[in-house]
Amino acid sequence: MAVNDTIADMLTRIRNATQARHQTTLIPSTKMTRSIAKVLKDEGFIADYSEDGEGVKRNLVVALKYKGKNRQPIITALKRVSKPGLRVYSNRKELPRVLGGIGIAIISTSSGIMTDREARRQGLGGEVLCYIW
Repeated sequence: MAVNDTIADMLTRIRNATQARHQTTLIPSTKMTRSIAKVLKDEGFIADYSEDGEGVKRNLVVALKYKGKNRQPIITALKRVSKPGLRVYSNRKELPRVLGGIGIAIISTSSGIMTDREARRQGLGGEVLCYIW
């Protein structure tokens, strides 16, 4: 099945897997999804990710994180901000803060995919891809 918005597809797959309390989820592998998975791992929202498959049919296997004996998901919510039909850009002075700094905004900058904190530190603006908390 062809997917036009790979980022929204990735966020939906992670959201559905965390609600169903799955250990892992499969996401079609692209450069963008790998970069977002790296940011999520660095920020502690997912346990790990690896690539599986060969050729065009590559998938990311994302290991999800839970806390406590009730297995509450670390990721409370994921929200897509910039969409193919309506792109949302922000300069370095107007980068969003998610829940007062508790969550993160993933930004696509000229130096790659990074969090809002990292973009602020480097003095970069860019396309606001999503919010995660």
